[in-house]
Amino acid sequence: MKIAKAYFVSADHNFVYGLVAVAISIFVFAYSTRFGPVSILAYYALWLPLVLVDYRHVLGNYARFSWIIAFGLLAVLSLFWSDAPGVSARAGVQYMSHIVCALIAARIINIRTMTLGGLAGICLVVLYSLVFGEYHYDPIDGEYSFVGAFASKNQLGFFSSLGIYFAFACIFILRERGFWCLLGLACAGLCGYALIASQSATSIIAVAATLAVMVVLGVMFLFAPRTRKALLLTALLLGLGLALVGLNLGGLDILLGAFGKDATLTGRTYLWSEGIAAAGQAPFFGVGYQAYWVQGFSEAERLWEEFYIGTRSGFHFHNTYIEVLVELGFAGLALLCLIIIRVTAGHLMRVLDDHTDRAAHVLFGIALMLLVRSFFEVDVITPYVVGSFLLYYAAGLLAVRRPQPGLMTGAA
Repeated sequence: MKIAKAYFVSADHNFVYGLVAVAISIFVFAYSTRFGPVSILAYYALWLPLVLVDYRHVLGNYARFSWIIAFGLLAVLSLFWSDAPGVSARAGVQYMSHIVCALIAARIINIRTMTLGGLAGICLVVLYSLVFGEYHYDPIDGEYSFVGAFASKNQLGFFSSLGIYFAFACIFILRERGFWCLLGLACAGLCGYALIASQSATSIIAVAATLAVMVVLGVMFLFAPRTRKALLLTALLLGLGLALVGLNLGGLDILLGAFGKDATLTGRTYLWSEGIAAAGQAPFFGVGYQAYWVQGFSEAERLWEEFYIGTRSGFHFHNTYIEVLVELGFAGLALLCLIIIRVTAGHLMRVLDDHTDRAAHVLFGIALMLLVRSFFEVDVITPYVVGSFLLYYAAGLLAVRRPQPGLMTGAA
């Protein structure tokens, strides 16, 4: 029996395959450290072989993706000046291949399939954590928190906040009904419980801010496109003004206190200062991609000891831009900012011009959440993580021709 190519590579016909591929990919992103290299191979097997099915459609014209892959190429090239060339070479190739998988998904997976696949995948992730999870004592916070099946409460919080957002997108943007609406409500409940149990302040603030902005954006759709942009500018200025007033009145201390944090963000401000100092040693191109947190390197060992990281791995500066400055210097920072800003602003402009563009609507919310988190976490600059996959998927949809109103991605 011959199976039509469309069931794998056509966004009109590959809902079942795409749903399964996205759900499994998200589960792998969550627990690849638990299940090892086999899970990564399974992830590659879902996307890369599609090139053999219809390479013209799956790959398309990569010249239009030059601004997307530039950061990944710099990561690979950093092996030539890296303090740990072997580490940078391996990690750079992994990150670049991860980008390719995300861009393949952008070519063949429409926003409905991505959203519902993400919803199903995160439900599996959170359920697994609730069944097999545990509590860890954090010597920095001085308290126990639920980390699920992860090594960090912030990772459980991130997946939980994504699950809440995907549920919101499923019900209020895609307007799904029946089974998918019920799954969205169930996922929102599970993720809400896990988010509170994790006590991840970054994740709670990020998803709350994102949902608030999406509600405001929904109100703007009541007005004409030109009026929406004027209202957006007014809202941005008003929000900035309120934020400045709140900071001057001690609003930050009150907000942090609500989550049991102090003004140092539980040691993060110290980490940031250490990262900025390290970036000054190689300001233009950095020490090499993932070449700072290497076992045997004195500064990394010192910080691991100070922050009680017994595994001597899986640590970072808790700020995407500082991490990039250290590893890839100002060159890497410029290329990454280009992606983040262009994706966020690009999808926002699309949805302001046409509120029926549901892909732009959903992806703007994802980009906004990643942007908020980027000041406190490192979600988009490592391979095999859900943040970077979603960022490059959103970038890929922005690079192809603009979709027609509806649910299609419009891959060219």
